[in-house]
Amino acid sequence: MRDLLGGEIMALNLKRVPVAEQDPKVRAHNFEEVCLGYTQEEAIEEAKRCLNCKKPKCMTGCPVEINIPAFIAQVAEGNIEEAYKIISESSSLPAVCGRVCPQENQCEGVCVLGNKGDAVSIGRIERFVADWACANGIHPATDIKPNGRKVAVIGAGPAGLTCAGDLARRGYDVTIFEALHEPGGVLVYGIPEFRLPKEKVVAKEVDNVRNLGVKIETDVVAGHALTVEELLGEEGFDAVFIGSGAGLPRFMNIPGELANGVLSANEYLTRNNLMRAYAGGDTPIVHGKRCVVVGGGNVAMDSARTALRLGAETYIVYRRSMEELPARAEEVHHAQEEGIIFDLLTNPVEILEDEDGWVRGIRCIRMELGEPDESGRRRPIEIPGSEFEIPCDEVIMALGTSPNPLIPSTTKGLDTNRRQCIIADEATGQTSKEGVFAGGDAVTGAATVILAMGAGKKAAKGIDDYLNRKEAEKAEQTERNDKFNDIQTGLRSRFFIAVKTGITKKKGAKKPAEAGRNVLHRAELIFRGAAFRAFPCIREILERSSGSDVLSRIADRRIIDPAADITYVHNFPPAD
Repeated sequence: MRDLLGGEIMALNLKRVPVAEQDPKVRAHNFEEVCLGYTQEEAIEEAKRCLNCKKPKCMTGCPVEINIPAFIAQVAEGNIEEAYKIISESSSLPAVCGRVCPQENQCEGVCVLGNKGDAVSIGRIERFVADWACANGIHPATDIKPNGRKVAVIGAGPAGLTCAGDLARRGYDVTIFEALHEPGGVLVYGIPEFRLPKEKVVAKEVDNVRNLGVKIETDVVAGHALTVEELLGEEGFDAVFIGSGAGLPRFMNIPGELANGVLSANEYLTRNNLMRAYAGGDTPIVHGKRCVVVGGGNVAMDSARTALRLGAETYIVYRRSMEELPARAEEVHHAQEEGIIFDLLTNPVEILEDEDGWVRGIRCIRMELGEPDESGRRRPIEIPGSEFEIPCDEVIMALGTSPNPLIPSTTKGLDTNRRQCIIADEATGQTSKEGVFAGGDAVTGAATVILAMGAGKKAAKGIDDYLNRKEAEKAEQTERNDKFNDIQTGLRSRFFIAVKTGITKKKGAKKPAEAGRNVLHRAELIFRGAAFRAFPCIREILERSSGSDVLSRIADRRIIDPAADITYVHNFPPAD
């Protein structure tokens, strides 16, 4: 096709390049990664679909502000290493983001091509680039000049790792304190191996953060073993970032919820993912024959798909319809392909127990959708008389999580809201406590990996701006102090000469007070009043004293600079 001037017009390719996946019947019985990713040829082909918009909307949809058109353009040219360098300028975890970010609601969700066909597969291209870099030994640049400042980061999850990586690139000496025995946070304990491989992906990404100079100390429970005040005080850190996540599970508070076989999704996934229970490790895990997962988010999908792989016939019970499911469309699709049963517009009202206290079933009630609630989704309403039972021996509650209150409860001046989330400025991460910043699930409650990363990135900039501002203020104060000391030295010399002269003269001598006042008067004229106001204690002494005891009475008195709000202590020389 050619335009009116004879130039060739490239036809739009409205269909994205498909990606290879494990067969559903096979993957339902293993924990290997479901999505196999692009080959280099496929990645280049998909990258060439990008229109390189002059005003790229995709960047506005990226919480970590990756220069998406730039790295995709490099991929289209086959310059994969250069593409990785561009991504690494903004993201510390590209291989993670390429796998678990909800691109369909962010960068890909606003892609112009999506108006006519399929959006560019930005996430899959990013994943390919990150995996290629890892396979070829390419790492983020580490030629960093230290700036001499120390920052402590609490939590080695996506928010903490991102904040630490960005601060390290700015020259900070960063130490991460992680409560678990492995860094990664929700990346290692929350997301299953079949979505996010631990050794192949997470460990490699953490190593890249370490290579920037970041130190990671595990098995440190902040708020217990080490408090925020101790970090800012005796440990000598200039600022603290709290990215401790949200690991406190929620329950429905319905009858029977304490029965054996009822688990929080948080515990269930931690046992399986972090402790490798699926591989037959020392950590036990419930192997139910029929499992009911309550919830409709990504965690519910992860729990259900894990239970399926551990041998259970698995149901997802959710009180709204398929259209209101908060989980990623890809995860729902994969769950359906693998044979998970969705029982929607259904809500549990009781968990049934056998005579030994174990789960034998769950009683539910049918729902219908009414008017939208505060979230904007239609409110589910019970249908009277529609109760029914689902026989099962395992129930997993995937109802969301809240931040652990340990850190706020041990940190004076750190404000939280009614949900125990730390209150922090959205743009900077600054909390109510001086020098303390926060971001991720500890602030928002359970959310996505990429939003936590975005918060960590904003906090890193907020910390940098804060410490730069403090340093500038310190330098300004030092300059003011030097000027004041110069004034003080000149005044002291003239004052004591005058007082000594007044004391030692025999005939016609001025009184010491009068001599001192004359000097101060001259100083006031010289320094336009500032010096006189800076020496209120001398003025007071002169007005109340006379004779030879003037010098002794002003010795070791405090002289205050009201403009600088600083108190200076002067040791005046003794009288002769």
